[in-house]
Amino acid sequence: MKKLTFPTLIIFFITTLSSCVILSPKKYNALLFQRDSLSLGWEGARTQIASLEEQVASLKSDTASLNGRIASLEGKVEGLDANLNSLRSNSSTEIRNLAADLQKREARLKEVEEILRKRDEATNALKNKLQKALLGFQQSGLTVDIRNGKVYVSLTDKLLFGSGSIVIDEKGKLALQELAKVLKTQPEINISVEGHTDNQRVVNLGQIKDNWDLSVLRATSVVRFLTEGEKIENSRITATGKGEYQP
Repeated sequence: MKKLTFPTLIIFFITTLSSCVILSPKKYNALLFQRDSLSLGWEGARTQIASLEEQVASLKSDTASLNGRIASLEGKVEGLDANLNSLRSNSSTEIRNLAADLQKREARLKEVEEILRKRDEATNALKNKLQKALLGFQQSGLTVDIRNGKVYVSLTDKLLFGSGSIVIDEKGKLALQELAKVLKTQPEINISVEGHTDNQRVVNLGQIKDNWDLSVLRATSVVRFLTEGEKIENSRITATGKGEYQP
């Protein structure tokens, strides 16, 4: 029996020795250092991973915000495109309207220019007729000129009236008769007779109080001669007095 038990104990002991590793202090310390290093590396990796995860979360948030802004900007761009298209359409319509209006204005301008040209022709023709008809009176102070598109026939008081008088003398009647001949050939022309005086005071003339009265009464004397004596239509002619203020 003792022979069988002994080898069993030896085998058990050998097995126990084979499962245990005896390390030298140097290797043991090296392993501890390696373990500590790995632990530190692991903690650093975990910290870095956490930081990266935070960065990823921040980037995701920024991306979402940017996507929102992009969507908003795209909406604004669409709105601006719509406004631009509307403006282009409205501008095209406005340009067409302006072009049509410009054509109308140009046509109207041509009409006005033609009217003015014809008026100037008629005015110059009337002036020439009057100058020829009244040629014999020009040495007596009669003048014919054009001012502001109107023909002015100026007769001095010496040609028409005596001093302080409102009665037309014979030479003045001859001049007015020649004037009336031309006016009768131009029935479309209206006539304004203006009386003028110098600045000398009127004295001892009865009903004539001042130069206003004298200028008005002289103008009405000429009007009566032309309408009653020469049969110029009353509706064509007016009389005004300027007194001494437009001599």
